[in-house]
Amino acid sequence: MSDLGSAPVAPPGPEDHLRGPEDGRPVVVYGDYECPFCAALELRLRELPLRVAFRHFPVRSSHPRAAAAAAAAEAAGLQGAFWPFHDALFADQGRLEDPHLWERARRLGLDLARFDADRRSPEVAAKVREQFRGGIRAGVATTPTLFVEGTLHAGRPDAALWRTLAGP
Repeated sequence: MSDLGSAPVAPPGPEDHLRGPEDGRPVVVYGDYECPFCAALELRLRELPLRVAFRHFPVRSSHPRAAAAAAAAEAAGLQGAFWPFHDALFADQGRLEDPHLWERARRLGLDLARFDADRRSPEVAAKVREQFRGGIRAGVATTPTLFVEGTLHAGRPDAALWRTLAGP
């Protein structure tokens, strides 16, 4: 449950990266590309008929490459490849250094010069920073954090939450 001082989480909107059926139950996920629990969560969420909005919450204190990975995912998104890049980051969390980010971009057929410029741009940095701040305002303190029907669920989902997500 979110604490009383938190603002409501913003519902999924046009600025979000969304996947899943349009009529699926909306779930907002705050995640970090170095968080192993986030990677495991992503795999399970893909199995369910959910409309998932992913928002960046790089925990710099324990995950030094998470912010760079988030910026790279956003840069890939500017070329229409957010979700493939996102999935590639979670599939190989041990390789988030720049050469590995460029290799992912190359494998996805992205314009590498544009990718590199975009991932370093003030606009991409501002988007990642604003998503992080939005998470803080909504009560996010750890990753993964999910919002299901406006209710905050921090950390690894328990069996009851998985049953809720699976629906009737």
